[in-house]
Amino acid sequence: MMARVQSKDTKPEMVLRRGLHAAGFRFRLHARDLPGSPDLVFSKYRSAIFVHGCFWHGHEGCANFRIPTTRREFWTEKIFRNRERDLSARESLERSGWRVLVVWECATRSISVDCLVRTVAAWLQGIEAGAELTSSGLS
Repeated sequence: MMARVQSKDTKPEMVLRRGLHAAGFRFRLHARDLPGSPDLVFSKYRSAIFVHGCFWHGHEGCANFRIPTTRREFWTEKIFRNRERDLSARESLERSGWRVLVVWECATRSISVDCLVRTVAAWLQGIEAGAELTSSGLS
């Protein structure tokens, strides 16, 4: 079952990509030359977007995240390492002058695609250095 888990081209990522592309935004995918290989890179805006799965990246307070009851220690450590890696990549990008947005999977499920695209577009065209988009909105 774990072999079917994708790291690229996930459903939440595809929802966001299709919407932004339809709105006229152009971007690079999975830029390996940047820390953390952001899912979407907007060179024009010097911005990077990560689309995080709530389970895999340990989205605190989200209904989609809970530590499995089997092999609890393994999963706790794995998700902790994922969070550390995410934070390190984000900080490295911000130190290099990039703006970073984290879009959580729950946002792509609960917010309409039009609203999601409008929110991300407004962030891209704004000046805020970093933000997170969750099911409750931009923070």
